[in-house]
Amino acid sequence: MKPYTVAVRIVVAGIFLLLAARSQAQIVRIDSLSNWRKAFKVGMNFNQASFSSNWKGGGTNAVGFNALLNFKANYKKDRNSWDNEIDFLYGLVNNAGTGYRKTNDRLFMDTKYGYSLTSKWDLAASFNVLTQFAKGYTYSTGPTGVETATLISDFFAPAFVTVALGFEYHPVEYFKVRISPIAPRATIVNGVERFVTVDNPTPFGVTPPNSVRYEWLGAQILAEFNKDVMKNVNLKFRYLLFANYQELSGNRIDHRLDVNLTGRVNRFINVNLTGIFLYDYDQDKAVQFSEGLSLGFLYTIQNFEEKK
Repeated sequence: MKPYTVAVRIVVAGIFLLLAARSQAQIVRIDSLSNWRKAFKVGMNFNQASFSSNWKGGGTNAVGFNALLNFKANYKKDRNSWDNEIDFLYGLVNNAGTGYRKTNDRLFMDTKYGYSLTSKWDLAASFNVLTQFAKGYTYSTGPTGVETATLISDFFAPAFVTVALGFEYHPVEYFKVRISPIAPRATIVNGVERFVTVDNPTPFGVTPPNSVRYEWLGAQILAEFNKDVMKNVNLKFRYLLFANYQELSGNRIDHRLDVNLTGRVNRFINVNLTGIFLYDYDQDKAVQFSEGLSLGFLYTIQNFEEKK
């Protein structure tokens, strides 16, 4: 890599950090008269590596980023509540010689109505959607050394749409668990024929030519945790379980755990560690796992002060 190219990248990185340092990482505008608690978070994390052409240690030039957006709008008055969340995560990496490849991709939307029974228990009715933004590929190298990309997922392929009725337990501000013994689910695979193979005739459990699989007799558990576990370190996770009563056995229960650990370096810069653990018998008979580590900034606007 030419020296001036390295210098340009250093200058660009410096400008980015300067702009971040001049911004306000968090804005809290307390509105004690409103029945709504709103919070908007947007973040961008970057990682980059480059080597000169004569670098003897070996390595591949690479640049990548993760972008996240989270919006919550929760209403509470008397015994009635209405909680809404949109949670987006997307990431790419560009390795020299292979081009851009996806590293993260999540689109989660949830809305829930609650009616308070006690200070810690609510009746709850909810609707949520879990899918992704873009095409996903698996890569393999043939005997000639040529790499081939195989399409294995796409937007709304799959998408999991669940309507749930049950109870929510919220003993503290930073933890809640939703238990829904009635939770019919639809698994949507847009263009299901694209994913059919000899080894996988029913992609994500959907049988072509149908593009939707309905599981009318199901149960869902959704648990969320969001707390500063130590100074400048925040742990957030979302656990989602789905069980089909008609196929109720240990290896046919779906589990998904999204974990986000954020360490604040200062007011503007954070280090972010993400992990996803997934078990879905209709996708793979083994546990799936993804992990990412990045450095970037997080910008937050909200109208309430969080309890520590």
